Amino acid sequence: MPHVLLVDDEPSQRQALRRVLEAQDYKVAEASGVKEAETRYKLAEFDLIVTELKLPGASGSELIRLANPVPVIVMTNYASLRSAVNSMKAGAVDYLAKPCSDADLLTVVAAALPDPDHSNSSGPGEQGPAREFFQGQCPLLKRLDEQVAKVARTDSTVLIQGETGTGKELTARRVHSLSRRGGRPLVAVNCAAIPESLIESELFGYEKGAFTGATSNRMGLIESADGGTLFLDEIGELPQSAQARLLRFIQEGEIRRIGSVLSKTVDVRLICATHRDLSRLASRSEFRKDLYYRINVLTLTIPPLRERQDDIVTMAQWFAETLAEKLGCKFRPLSPASLSMALQHPWSGNVRELEHAVERGVVMADGEFIEPEDMGLKLETRVPEVQLSVVTAGETAETGASQEGDPQPVDEELSLEDYFMRFVLEHQDSMSETELAQKLGISRKCLWERRQRFNLPRSQPGRRKST
Repeated sequence: MPHVLLVDDEPSQRQALRRVLEAQDYKVAEASGVKEAETRYKLAEFDLIVTELKLPGASGSELIRLANPVPVIVMTNYASLRSAVNSMKAGAVDYLAKPCSDADLLTVVAAALPDPDHSNSSGPGEQGPAREFFQGQCPLLKRLDEQVAKVARTDSTVLIQGETGTGKELTARRVHSLSRRGGRPLVAVNCAAIPESLIESELFGYEKGAFTGATSNRMGLIESADGGTLFLDEIGELPQSAQARLLRFIQEGEIRRIGSVLSKTVDVRLICATHRDLSRLASRSEFRKDLYYRINVLTLTIPPLRERQDDIVTMAQWFAETLAEKLGCKFRPLSPASLSMALQHPWSGNVRELEHAVERGVVMADGEFIEPEDMGLKLETRVPEVQLSVVTAGETAETGASQEGDPQPVDEELSLEDYFMRFVLEHQDSMSETELAQKLGISRKCLWERRQRFNLPRSQPGRRKST
């Protein structure tokens, strides 16, 4: 992950730049001036520095000298031909006048780094070495890799399907990196993680005064991907209102910021991903049919880990080696017992769950091998959060009689997963998400994550039962 230092005496400017860079998975640090940057950080540890030219105390030109050989980009509100020439003479790799578009910033940053395609090899949700594309040996994965290479040659819309944790975003980034747009930005958006009230303004941007709090013009994520690729993860969670606007963007190649009367043409390739059955959602009018037909042009289906048994052992050992190097731990291979249990484990969280289990083993192992207990491969410890929350809910019923809607004691023959699913399905029409989470003793975020894991869609607005 490239490490970028932002040096600017205006906090709002730093925050705006940070948002753009972190959206592309850059690691970002900040400083308000040259002195703070020099005393707080080791400049040589950064891959790139972006600095304002006029700063209190020493100027940005001084930072260029101090940071050498780290590349420095100068961004300034006081742009002039003379300052640009002087900055380049001082050793700046590029010069940008404020304000500049997100796309221009990302293009200049990518070009200034030693590896222009760095942003295509990593992404949110794929931690550490897992960001690299694992070249598995099973026929299913080989076929997928062949399909990725074919799809990458076109600009057609791609729909990636697969269970949670199979590597949908990783596949999207590989498609982008192999395409003609590989040197341009890839903007990744998790549609489920953005509040419904903000999703349209995030995607399409807005004009100053469009609504309360819109104090300046803001570029949307689609516009910031101009020339590159937009990746919409969990598109099945996109609200209906945003689906209609997205459909027009796909059909016409145009977007219109909220509050604007003018449309803008953009050149963006669209890649979507979901773990849900969009055709079934469309048949139930829970997802727009016309949008489904528009995005279902080229389809890539990622097989779950349980169907890739040939890769589990190789992948686990690969994780052990790469994670040991990343974490600075001694490399220990997985023991025969660990490999045997890994082959028997259901891996409902797929590759992400396997990676996290191996990472736990790399850190906790003391002997010559990573043992099953180091990886936490114990069947009796599945879904600990729900188990703890159920106990807590029971303990709060001091009278011994639970209130209506409270979680009941778990049947000894009922698994915790089954208990969670049954409780949510029984009460989601009469309770809000907040109420459900409170009854289960978990956070709303945890509730949402478990919905994704067990494929439990939320009730549609207006379907809650009257009490």
